[in-house]
Amino acid sequence: MITLVCPGFGYSARHYVALYGKRFDRTVGTTRSATSAAALSARRFGDNAVDMLVFDGAAASPALAAAIADATVLLVSIGPDRDTDPVLAHLRDAIAAAPLLKSIVYLSTIAVYGNHDGRWIDETTPLAPALTRAASRIEAECAWQALGEAHGVPVAVIRISGIYGPGANALETLKAGRARRIIKPGQVFNRIHVADLAQIIDKAVDRALGRRAGGVFNAADDEPTAPADPILFAASLLGVAPPAEIAFEEAKKTMTPFAVSFYGESKRVRNERVKSVLGVSLRYPTYREGLRALANEPSGASRQN
Repeated sequence: MITLVCPGFGYSARHYVALYGKRFDRTVGTTRSATSAAALSARRFGDNAVDMLVFDGAAASPALAAAIADATVLLVSIGPDRDTDPVLAHLRDAIAAAPLLKSIVYLSTIAVYGNHDGRWIDETTPLAPALTRAASRIEAECAWQALGEAHGVPVAVIRISGIYGPGANALETLKAGRARRIIKPGQVFNRIHVADLAQIIDKAVDRALGRRAGGVFNAADDEPTAPADPILFAASLLGVAPPAEIAFEEAKKTMTPFAVSFYGESKRVRNERVKSVLGVSLRYPTYREGLRALANEPSGASRQN
């Protein structure tokens, strides 16, 4: 039996299971509350049912430890909490002892690279995180890689750009009246469609099941752009006027510190490694293809969030 266990069954994991879940005989996911677990257990993701367990980051249940013992593939999307990786804190021994485990995929973030003033970077670029949470991510990446190396399990670390897709994109923010066309000269953002992220995850799993080493991979599309560009394009697709430009210095007065932090970093992330090593061919190489496809979907289609 091939079993996928997803500590943290959020937007990315749900879309991965919807698109590629048929390759597994059983899928187990975790969420933080019993109410959420019951609701997700009642749903299907694509054609796939998921056994949901509760993991709040404070303690792991015997049922979750048993699922880890049966796992073939581990897809980890829970980030560090107060500098501690909760999965490793509570399940390290179970993971180390899992007799069937063949692949670990850890979802990280391009924030680990820090700010590069718009220059191109790749997986060999030295890590210089400007944010405490990004520094914690580096520690978590290293801990997962060390665990995999110690027990002969390939670990793929996927550093993810801004994710968009069904239910979470510029079209939706425009429709909801929440889109802001913020202008900060020289600022560029990187992004990835959730379906392409799912493809990258699946190719990393394939590579590991073939007993090849994991590695670090950037999940980004081909075209980093100014943050307002997708909003302008989405407005053209919807046939509506885009929101007025607003200077960043003015916009940040009403932004959360978390949102402001995104504008403190500017870099262009290369994605050649997912193509040359994993063999990925992006379905949505820029936001234009991605948003156009989303605009053409029936209302609510493919939503897993």
